[in-house]
Amino acid sequence: MIIQTFHDLTVELLAVLEDRTIAERDDKIERVTQLIDQRDELLSQIKPPFTGEEQQLGRAIMLLNQQVDYLLKLQKQEIQRDIQEINKKKRSSNKYTNPYESLSVDGVFYDKRN
Repeated sequence: MIIQTFHDLTVELLAVLEDRTIAERDDKIERVTQLIDQRDELLSQIKPPFTGEEQQLGRAIMLLNQQVDYLLKLQKQEIQRDIQEINKKKRSSNKYTNPYESLSVDGVFYDKRN
């Protein structure tokens, strides 16, 4: 049953997103991407008419998808924050290594009498 498999993948995706024990973010992102790709393949195979059980699973999937969407948005915000911090550190590091880089030369007096 395709809808049951889709439901199971959604539950697994939710568990991966909620899991705080995964140390490497890259591993977590890779696993999430795999699950989303698998769900995408199954989604194209789901066609009506649906039985009563399939309709119930569909409703449950809709609720799970809301949680998945919320957790994916949180993950995205966390990544964006980290990128901003890295860019901020790069800028301050550049200012430390070359403190005169951003100085302007406007208003310099040039004496022509030589």
